Amino acid sequence: MTSTASFLGYRRPDARVGIRNHVLVVPTVICSAVVAERIAASIAPVGAALPHLAGCGQLGPDLALTHETLAAYCRHPNVGAVIVVALGCEQVVAQRLADEARRAGKDAHIVAIQSEGGTLRATAKGIDIARELAASVSRIDRSWCPASSLILSVKCGGSDYTSGLASNPAVGRVADRLVSLGGSVVLGEIAEIMGAEHLLADRASRPEAAAQLLRVVNRVEAEAIALGLDIRGTQPSPGNIRGGLTTIEEKSLGATHKAGERTRLEDVVGYAAPITRRGLTVMDTPGLDVESVTGMVGGGAQAVLFTTGLGTPTGNPIAPVIKITGNARTARSMADNIDVDVSGIMMEVESLDAAADRLLEELIGVCSGRPTAAERLGHREFAIHRRNPTI
Repeated sequence: MTSTASFLGYRRPDARVGIRNHVLVVPTVICSAVVAERIAASIAPVGAALPHLAGCGQLGPDLALTHETLAAYCRHPNVGAVIVVALGCEQVVAQRLADEARRAGKDAHIVAIQSEGGTLRATAKGIDIARELAASVSRIDRSWCPASSLILSVKCGGSDYTSGLASNPAVGRVADRLVSLGGSVVLGEIAEIMGAEHLLADRASRPEAAAQLLRVVNRVEAEAIALGLDIRGTQPSPGNIRGGLTTIEEKSLGATHKAGERTRLEDVVGYAAPITRRGLTVMDTPGLDVESVTGMVGGGAQAVLFTTGLGTPTGNPIAPVIKITGNARTARSMADNIDVDVSGIMMEVESLDAAADRLLEELIGVCSGRPTAAERLGHREFAIHRRNPTI
């Protein structure tokens, strides 16, 4: 990747750059999810729905997080237009979501099931609107955009011993190169930083960022203790242990490789909060793959580099998820789900730099429109992190 690296993206009115051009169909509440999914399916593959389990019976910070996450997706640069599907009596306000999309320069409409007179009428109206929006966004052309406009999410799931030795370090070298070009990288999974948080804190460009990272890690550990639980009950997971990982520290040392070797920690932000600083940002997300990816994409990440040793099909409704494995057996057995095989590192027939070069080429190709395995297979998993129980 040279200093002139660029890709074919979509320049948005708010000055951000998208790498996909979806018509996003957002249910405000679980009760409107089926209608939203049917509307999105009518314009597949352009249509993308966000079915979720929240939107009503929530209190305080939990409700705010649901709204903020949905609003972040409405503003996202990978989205060309928005339809908000409401029931009509829920807590999440459809008008506020539509306004967020419009402030980002997107065409946005609302369909309310109760106002339209039920599922069939609301679905029919939504499909009519969706077809018009799909035709409209199809007229938006890609143009050359600099790598500095990218925010890259780095994630691991179904990790094994090859993750920390091969695929995560390869992703870390991509992160370093992207940041050197002026881009941004976001790392989540606080539970999978524990035991290695001091290494990231030592790379902070500001004392405030280091202190915030340590506070977040301590809070997550304290929350588990307050429940009378040991966080080691989930970290490492049964699959991680089967894959050769033995302790949370060992897993964390491998996971933090995704953040690169020299990139400075610039910021620590809340779940789905906007990523505003160039360089490395740590986001306060859980370790659960889908919730973590949902939050980082909400923060503005246009693409996800996702390493896996054991294999996982996880995708996202609006951001392409590129799957990388350092396990040759997984590359064969789950070939349908894997985009890049870097197992040559383990067999000493490929260097880390050579693998990173191939991964960068794949990233640029995907940013220019090449579909990932998860996209081809229709994996569009989406889950908003819940802070509190439903009341």
